Amino acid sequence: MTHNEFPAFTGPVFVPGDAGYDAEVAGFQTDNPHRPDLVVGAAHAEDVRAAVEYAARQGLPIAVQATGHGLSVPAESGVLISTRRLDTVSVDPLTRTARVGAGVRAGALIEAAVAHGLAPLNGSSPSVGVVGYHLGGGLGILGRTYGYAADHVRAIELVTADGRMRRLVPGDDLFGAVLGSGGNFGVVTALELALLPITEVYGGAMTFDTALVPAALEAWRAWTIDLPEELTSAITMMTMPDVPGVPAPLRGRYLATINIAFDGPAEAGEALVAPLRAVGPRLADTLRTMPYAETESIYRDPDFPHAYTATNAMLSELTGAAAAEFRTLTGPDAPVPVVAGFRHLGGALSRPGPHDTAVGHRAAQYVARAITAPGAAEWAQHDLIGKTLAPWTLGHHLNFVYGGAEHASPAQTRAGYDAGTYDRLVALKSELDPAGLFRFNRNIRRGA
Repeated sequence: MTHNEFPAFTGPVFVPGDAGYDAEVAGFQTDNPHRPDLVVGAAHAEDVRAAVEYAARQGLPIAVQATGHGLSVPAESGVLISTRRLDTVSVDPLTRTARVGAGVRAGALIEAAVAHGLAPLNGSSPSVGVVGYHLGGGLGILGRTYGYAADHVRAIELVTADGRMRRLVPGDDLFGAVLGSGGNFGVVTALELALLPITEVYGGAMTFDTALVPAALEAWRAWTIDLPEELTSAITMMTMPDVPGVPAPLRGRYLATINIAFDGPAEAGEALVAPLRAVGPRLADTLRTMPYAETESIYRDPDFPHAYTATNAMLSELTGAAAAEFRTLTGPDAPVPVVAGFRHLGGALSRPGPHDTAVGHRAAQYVARAITAPGAAEWAQHDLIGKTLAPWTLGHHLNFVYGGAEHASPAQTRAGYDAGTYDRLVALKSELDPAGLFRFNRNIRRGA
C-alpha cells in the first residue's frame, strides 16, 4: 500500500515501515500488539467514518484501539483505527451528564466531573479508556451501589460497518446491543454518560502479610455475605516482584490486599470494616474519607504498559472451600506467578438496569480473576482455575479476559453473555456486519 491510495484523512496515516507506526499501534497491553496493514489516527468522527467506509470497500477487517488495555485479539492485517486523539470531554452540570470522545481516559473524565461536584462510575484504573470500559459493561469502584456503568449511558455515537454515523439512544435495539458486547457492532466515537452528585468516598486498602493471607481471605469472604449495597470491595493476593520499584520490605513477599469503597460517612465505614481489621496487623491501612478525585489510590493499578493475560469467572456464590482452593492454585507455590483475587458483586449489579443491554450474568455474586504473564504454561494454569471454580461459574466478564487470542473461541465468547442475549446479538451481527469487519475482539460470529 502507498499513502496516495487512501482517502484524505485529517489525522495521520501509517503503514508498516513508516516513522511513527510502532508508536501508533503500541498500547498498554504489550503482548502481541496490533500489526495492521494500515493505521488511521482519527482526528475526528469523520476520519473514523471514512476509515470504516474504506475498509468495507476493500474488504479489510477493522481493529479499534484507544489505550490498548483490553487488547485480546491483535490485528495481523487490515485497518487499525486509533481513536486516542478523540479526547474531548465536556460536562453539563445542569443535566449531570458528560460527553466523552473515544480516546478519553477515566482520569480525564474524573477531573472534568469533580470540577462540578460530580463523579462518573469509573473503574479502578484512571488510565483505562472510558469507551472500552463501558462497552464491556463497566464494573466500577461503587458498582454495588449504582450498578454497571453501561446502565448509565444516555447516548452512543457509532459508525457501523456500512460507514454510517448513527446516534443511538435507549430504546434502539442497537443501543442495548453495543453496551456489553465489546466493540462488535462498530466504532464508538463518543458517549453521553450520566454523572452522580458524589464528592467524596470512604475507602482505601488494607494489606496483610504472608501468614495472615488465609485468614484475611476467609474473613473477607464471610464478611461480604451480609453487607449494605453502599460498600463495594475486592481482595487481591500476589507475590510482590523483587524489583527496585517495590519497597524493599515487601519485595518477594506474598500479600493480600483488601480494597474498600463506601458511599457513606466515615463513622459507618469504620464500623463496617472492623471485622477485617480484627484479622490482625496490617502492613498498610489507608482507609479514610477522600475527595473523589483521589479514588484512584484505592486500587493503585499499574500505570505502565506491560504484557499480561487474564481469565475470570462470574460466580453464583463463593464457598470457603472454593476460596481456599483458589488461593492454593494461585499462591506462591503455583507453577507460574499469578495476581489473583475476587471482587464482590451483588447489590445494584444484580438488578436489571433502566435500559436493556448485553451485560450478562447479573446474578453473579463474585468475580474471580487471575492475571499472569503470557505463555502456554500460564493458560494451562488459567484452565485449571476454571475447572476448580466450574461448579459455581455462570460465565465470565468480557472486560476481564485479556490476551490469549488463540483461546478466543465462539464458546469463550458465548460464555460472556446470557443465552438469550447472545442469540439476539448473533442475529444483529448477521444483519449489521455480514462481512465480519469487526472481528479483532471476542467476536460474535454472525450466523453462529
